[in-house]
Amino acid sequence: MMEMKVIGVGAGDPDHVTIQAVKVLQRVDVFFVLDKGEVKQQLVDVRAEILRRHAGEREYRVVFGRDPERDRGSDAYVESVDDWRRRRADVCAELIAAELRDGQVGAFLVWGDPSLYDSTLAILDDIVARGELDFEIEVVPGISSVSALAARHRIGLNQVGRPFQVTTGRQLAKSWPDAVDDVVVMLDAQTAFTRHVDQDADIYWGAYLGTPDELLISGPLAEVSGQIVEARAEARRNKGWIMDTYLLRRLRKELPKDL
Repeated sequence: MMEMKVIGVGAGDPDHVTIQAVKVLQRVDVFFVLDKGEVKQQLVDVRAEILRRHAGEREYRVVFGRDPERDRGSDAYVESVDDWRRRRADVCAELIAAELRDGQVGAFLVWGDPSLYDSTLAILDDIVARGELDFEIEVVPGISSVSALAARHRIGLNQVGRPFQVTTGRQLAKSWPDAVDDVVVMLDAQTAFTRHVDQDADIYWGAYLGTPDELLISGPLAEVSGQIVEARAEARRNKGWIMDTYLLRRLRKELPKDL
């Protein structure tokens, strides 16, 4: 039986890699990487640095596949994501069939944590369900960009006795979620926070967390939203891509009476 490890490697800092992940990295025979092209070469370079630091002296191989392009302009969002995942699964299945042998251990290094807005687990489940390849899957959790964001701003994610919600920019653009005052937003290509400047809220924003290019801005949403939009646009122009997340927090005037 082949083994497949899905390893969360943090938000960009090689020191985010946990001791558990290091132990697993040192058992891997083949690391699989989906290359997103020259624009995002830094993402490949960070993975290479993680392996240099943590994979040990054991001989291993790194194999690359081309990450399929996704139709980001489609109005049928769910259908376009499903199609993209199927094509990613095709690429991964071909790589695994060609490069991994019975008794060997393969791995995918996943940004942040594999359980949070990442498609690797769904893709591997799809491959196994096709019945042509069979492998055991182990998941190693990692430091998510959400955890890194809170740490860099030195804040908690929730207020006393209150829930918080993790959502996407696409959903925030529709409305502020019901019954929560603290909203963590990921995958926001639309700067959806600008639609809520009328809210009495603070924002804690971060981009390229854990990397030398890290950007952090925080303050009252109405005051700093324009600054974030400008910083984000400039960073995207300079690098060709951006990875950012943020927390929106409406301050409660008083604690719930039952606390």
